[in-house]
Amino acid sequence: MRKNFVAYLFVIPAFFILTACAQMSPVNPQDIVARNAKTHQEHNSLASYYDNLAKEMGGKATQKKDLLGDYEEHSYYYGRGGQDFKAHTEANLRYYEEATREALKKADFHRKIAAELLNREYAKPSDALDPAAARKVKLNSGSNNLN
Repeated sequence: MRKNFVAYLFVIPAFFILTACAQMSPVNPQDIVARNAKTHQEHNSLASYYDNLAKEMGGKATQKKDLLGDYEEHSYYYGRGGQDFKAHTEANLRYYEEATREALKKADFHRKIAAELLNREYAKPSDALDPAAARKVKLNSGSNNLN
């Protein structure tokens, strides 16, 4: 009996410590991809992803606006719960509009980064683009002087 009590004294605090250290927020895989993006193609694909996300959120916001208009026009259909429906729909509308703005900001950011990376790629000297070709040119240029 005493051993079980002692075991509980160690297990319960350890459980609380582990739950306190656990990550509570979900990890968005798109954020991980965004952190690891290095080429202009990756940034362009991220920009198109965020454009599609903004379009989807904008569509949901439009649906919520229509629903809110219905709640305001026909509030007598919904009784006492109508005010709750209306408040909930307004909150959802704010959420979707904010998500649309954030997605458009991220899409614009990734588009700018992609353009900058593309400009840098075109601005590189030709030998920097292909290291193997650059070595061949250096080796061939020294072959004329065999002293």
